[in-house]
Order: sequence, then structure tokens, then C-alpha cells
Amino acid sequence: MIRMAETNQPRARSETRILADGRVSVRLWGILDVHTMGDLWRELEERLRPLQAPGLDVDAASLDVRGGGGLALLRYLKASGFTPRTAVTLRGLNSELSQILHLYEGDLKAHQVRRRPQPSVLQELGTATRGFVRELREQVGFVGTMAGELAAALLHPERLRWVEVKRLCIAAGANALPIVSLLSFLIGLILGFEGARPLAQFGAQIYVADIVGFASVRELGPMMTAILLAGRSGAAFAAEIGAMKIDEELAALATMGLNPLRFLALQRVAAGILLTPMLTVYTMFAGVLGGTLVMLSLGFSLPAIYHEMAASVHLGDIGVGLSKSVVFGAIFSAVGCLRGFQTGQGPIAVGVSATRAVVSSILLIIFADTVFAGAMFLVG
Repeated sequence: MIRMAETNQPRARSETRILADGRVSVRLWGILDVHTMGDLWRELEERLRPLQAPGLDVDAASLDVRGGGGLALLRYLKASGFTPRTAVTLRGLNSELSQILHLYEGDLKAHQVRRRPQPSVLQELGTATRGFVRELREQVGFVGTMAGELAAALLHPERLRWVEVKRLCIAAGANALPIVSLLSFLIGLILGFEGARPLAQFGAQIYVADIVGFASVRELGPMMTAILLAGRSGAAFAAEIGAMKIDEELAALATMGLNPLRFLALQRVAAGILLTPMLTVYTMFAGVLGGTLVMLSLGFSLPAIYHEMAASVHLGDIGVGLSKSVVFGAIFSAVGCLRGFQTGQGPIAVGVSATRAVVSSILLIIFADTVFAGAMFLVG
């Protein structure tokens, strides 16, 4: 119905001529409104954009302008929008239209979006350094606050909501048991298969037990458990607290006089510290079991495998692995809570916080394991 009504109106048209002096003359006529503006705009765009003329004369005496759409086209035409490097003279408009266009005199390019200049390498380096320092300050402050809260909780256990700690241990630990078991068992198999072939060249396949036992107890057991919990539970901590922040539940807790850090983060960090060593023990056993199956397939007896592992793995190694697990558990749970408190606004803020929690936790876990390895090497 609208298109049928439009056909009864004379469409705005244009006629372009090139004068003897090289200037371009354009005559406009017809009704220029919201219905006919689009066609005339495209017509002028196709005709005037390729021209390179010293000047452009526009005669709009026969043009009937109706509405703001037509004024926008005339404003764009007069401001050299179709001919960026050509001066435009617009004549033939009545006094009212001329006064309206005069109100918007100015450079059209000044109102266009300007691209930001590309920062230099030094500027990018400075920005990254400043962000790293700010992030490090927040992390150190959060770790110090959590250390104080944990110390106070050890002296006054009633500060912890043990029902919540139990729930978190079940959700973050017990439910993660199948995936932790499968991954640790497969890693034990991989260590056994990868170590069997090169050691067979020296007739020392019995030492596969040393590799599997030592790696599962001191290195891969604690680290793989912590990385899996960081990806599964640390991200969940960040998402839960981040959703609470977006829903302004943290502000509500503060209004009621409750410290959000003590009310939410303390329980999660305590649960991470408690459940990670327990899962690590299970991870150690699953990794050793996988390596044992490989050695059994190589023809070694179970007593020989046990005595070889017992001779290479000592209680001190188990203690080192469990000490690592405590530190790793504190890292992924604290970082997850911190990223949750740092959640911004917007529909993707929770996902960003969860991703940052996983990445930061894995990096810090590997860094902490490097510190442990260097310290153990120096101690001998």
C-alpha cells in the first residue's frame, strides 16, 4: 500500500551538466521527502563521486523539500559530502530552508568518527606494565587479606560455616573424582609406555616403576589435580561470585553488615585447601595403578614392582606432593574468588571472569611448582 501511494508523487530527480570552465552544474526538481530521498541520494552518489571538478553549482529552485530527510540530503550535499574536494554552491532555496541549513553550517568531517592513532610499542608496553602492576597489587592485597582471615579461622573455627564448606567439598571434590581418576590413570599408562621402550635398550625396564612412582607422587599427581580443579571448580567459584556481584547480592551483604570476602571467599578457599590433598592422594594411587598395569604387561611380577617403587619413593616424596597440593588448592580457590569479585558489568562479564580465573590459576600453579622444584634441588 505504501509503494502504491509513492508512485502518485513526482520522484525527486537530478540533472548533471559539465560547464565550459570545468565546473559541474546540478539541477534538482520534484518532491524530496523520506520516500524519495534514498533514490536521489544514490543517484547523486553515483554521478558526483567520480567527478573531479573545481566547483559544483546546485540549483534547487524546483525542488519541494518535505521533512528532515530532505534537509539531511541537502546538508550533506552542501557540505561537500558527495564531492569531498570540491566547493559547493547551493541556490534556489526559500528563506526558511536557507535559515535552517545555516544553523548547521560547519565542517562535516569534524562530526565524523575519527580513528584512534595506533599506539607505539613503548605505549603498549607501558600500558601492559601498568596493568600488570595493578593486577599484582590487587592479588597481593587479596592474598594478604585471605591469609589473615584463615589465621583467624584457625584460632576461631566457629567463623567458618562448616555446612557450606562441606557442600563445596562435595561439589568441587567428590563430583570431580571420576574425571580426576580417569586422567590420572591414563597418565600413568602413558608414563609406563613411554618409558618402557628407551629403557628396554639398556635392559632396565624395571626402572619404569621408579619413573611412574616418582612422577605420580611428586609432580604429576599434585599438578594435574590442581589444574583439573582450577578448570572445573576455580571457574565455578568465579562464576558464582561474579553472578552475585552482577545481581548486586554482594552489595546487599555489605548493607546487612556482612563482609562478602569472609562470607563467601573464606569458605571456598578453606574447601580448596582441604579437598585438594585428598584428591591428590587418590590421583597418586590412580597414576601408580596405570603404570603398574603397564609393567605387569611387560612380564614383571607384582612384588618386584612394589619393591622397586618402595625403594625409589619415600615418605618425604609423599610429603612434598601433599605440601604442593595444599599450596595449589589455595591458589586456584583464591584466584577463582578474586576473579569473581573483579567481575564487571555486561552479559559476558561472568564468562570473562571464569576464563581469567582458569588461566591465572594454571599459570600460578606452574610457577609455584617451579619454585618447589628449585627449592628441592637446592636442598638436595
